[in-house]
Amino acid sequence: MGNEEWYRMGIERPGRPEDLPAAELLWARWALAAVLEAGEEGERTPRVHRTGTWIDEEGLHLDDCGCTWWTLAPMGRGRYVLYGEDESSAVKWHEPTIDMLAQAPDWLPFQRLRGLLEGWELGCVYWYEDGAWARAPYPDGLADDGLDCGMSRFAVREKALDLLVYADRGVPRERALGLLAAAEAHRLGAREIEAVLADCADDHTAADREAVLRALERSGLSGPR
Repeated sequence: MGNEEWYRMGIERPGRPEDLPAAELLWARWALAAVLEAGEEGERTPRVHRTGTWIDEEGLHLDDCGCTWWTLAPMGRGRYVLYGEDESSAVKWHEPTIDMLAQAPDWLPFQRLRGLLEGWELGCVYWYEDGAWARAPYPDGLADDGLDCGMSRFAVREKALDLLVYADRGVPRERALGLLAAAEAHRLGAREIEAVLADCADDHTAADREAVLRALERSGLSGPR
């Protein structure tokens, strides 16, 4: 299947592991959005109250304070875990119960995930190892696990591009294409990011600029992860 055809298809409902791009690509697109959104106020907001897209010591986060929240966490040695919930997910309400951690590898953050499960806060879990995504088996007839509504914005490259164009610190499409390509290649430098900030200088402070550069450093987009 060619890239253009895959971009049009996007993510099935429920999601399939093969619907997701390589974790390194997913990270790059998500991290670029987080870098451009970073600011002093967000850094000072406790995670439990934070919304939007951001990066911290745990990994990447998305939370719209209503319908969807997600985390992508690097686990070392090329491993990642993606977990979260979209209101469209039917997994946690399914009868009989679906074990979202069935067949999961032993390196997942089980304490964190089981705490979310106990609080009825988790909609699905995917893990990445040896260049491939996987998840627990789903029963036939499951309508949706929320992956499409939650992650297509980063999994589908055209949607990731639209995020950059229409964000609060949005950039022209041609520049967005360059930023996205640089992020995906892990060659995104501070100069490119500061050029974006220069174009919207009235919308951020010096402290916001420093927050953006800290997010860039944390993201690893300037060099191999």
